[in-house]
Amino acid sequence: MHAPLPDAAFDQLFRLARTHNGWTEKAVPELLIRAMYDLAKWGPTSANCSPARFYFVHSPEAKAKLKPCLMSGNVDKTMSAPWTVIIAWDEAFYDKVPQLFPHNPGARAWFADAPDGGFDAAFRNGTLQGGYLMLAARALGLDCGPMSGFDRAAVDAAFFAPDPDMARWKSNFLCNIGYGSDKDLFPRLPRLSFEEACRVG
Repeated sequence: MHAPLPDAAFDQLFRLARTHNGWTEKAVPELLIRAMYDLAKWGPTSANCSPARFYFVHSPEAKAKLKPCLMSGNVDKTMSAPWTVIIAWDEAFYDKVPQLFPHNPGARAWFADAPDGGFDAAFRNGTLQGGYLMLAARALGLDCGPMSGFDRAAVDAAFFAPDPDMARWKSNFLCNIGYGSDKDLFPRLPRLSFEEACRVG
């Protein structure tokens, strides 16, 4: 049995957490980025397939490569963020299933032999893992700025295609990571009530 988290944790993870567009100059060490992944990797996926792949853009060279792939409205906030994560999925994720789901030797075929080549599982579970990464970042005191305003094909060509080990990675969305400032923070927008969004059967 687990006790509920303190109420302040709900604020940090959900109620007061915001999508940040501005960043402080406080550095985010790679050690913290690794800790973020080490938390996020425990989130559940179908048959533990774990199809998400993460490219952490940090160096000036990597930022320069990402910049022309961004929509104009996303350039400044991304270039000023300490880190930008390309959340992607691996089209050949099922090759890792024997390692990740070893008690069922036939599990690879569930995905590899699916009519869509495993796309549905890869995209759904990879997106879930991107959400886990954001919650892990917030749990560690970091702020997030997720976005989808970029040229996916250009990102894939610039970051993944040249490397044979990443050639089958496909970008899904981006997320800036750092310590957020109030600069360019939009007013909090409403959410749907339980009655609007939910049904109980």
